Amino acid sequence: MSIYRKQLPQTEGGIFLTDAGLETDLIFNRGIDIREFAAHTLLESAEGRFALAQYFRGFLTLADQHNVGFIFDSPTWRAHTHWSKALGSSATALAEINRAAIDFIADLRDEFAANRGPIILNAPIGPCGDAYAPELMVSADEAALHHAQQIAWLAETEVDMVTALTFTQSSEAIGIVRAANDAKLPIIVSFTVETDGSLPTGQPIGDAIVEVDAATSQGPEYFMINCAHPDHFREALHDEEWLRRIRGFRCNASRCSHAELDEAETLDAGDPTELSRQYGELAMTMPWANVFGGCCGSDLRHVAAIADSVISNSAVY
Repeated sequence: MSIYRKQLPQTEGGIFLTDAGLETDLIFNRGIDIREFAAHTLLESAEGRFALAQYFRGFLTLADQHNVGFIFDSPTWRAHTHWSKALGSSATALAEINRAAIDFIADLRDEFAANRGPIILNAPIGPCGDAYAPELMVSADEAALHHAQQIAWLAETEVDMVTALTFTQSSEAIGIVRAANDAKLPIIVSFTVETDGSLPTGQPIGDAIVEVDAATSQGPEYFMINCAHPDHFREALHDEEWLRRIRGFRCNASRCSHAELDEAETLDAGDPTELSRQYGELAMTMPWANVFGGCCGSDLRHVAAIADSVISNSAVY
């Protein structure tokens, strides 16, 4: 049974950490191959499950060391039927792997039951297409129909919430929010932006948030930005009402654009100290923001530095 589905603790204050760039850390830093960048495929082997567990244990320990909460992501980002052909997976197999993914993180939550901060089970859901270079536009109706399938599988598990992670267009975000609302699952929308602070469609981040909220009667619990460096979006964070709907950040370690990262053959881990300082600035200028972690190129080092910085600079700790 879900613990926090009816009331997410992070919406009531306190600092919450997430993990970092799961796939890039495992691939580049640990030499683990991940088919089609789909981390749920690691659950198919004992070696893969061990690698995932070891990765997550570092972040669970970090959260407890700082006496903060942890948003615990399951490896479900590509566990939906858009990727079934590339992965050779049937809908039946994907349904089972979604359930297995939540069971996996629930067991790890039990292992860290002594943590002083709450551990929220979260299922990330990725977009229909390449988040770095979206190749198609998805209408709200199409998105609602498509994502309702994975959301229905997840609703039967212990998961506390879902996150539309690295979404590239407001129409798809509207659809997945409607599907999650229908299933009575709390949903967070996390948009990615290009180096100019706009979504890959060219829509300014503020306009996208306003559009999703208007179309869904403020259906998301809150919004986040992920898979972009702070330099890419700081100037786009205007002091308007929509800004207060953003509660979290999971930034890339690298300043490279999505196109540059897509072509990169080596990992750009950036500067953890500089990145953490920028997070501290975000925490000071947006005191309501309280969810912080990493994305592509980042690892435990980055999130540890980020935790130190946001705790020092945040008004909600």
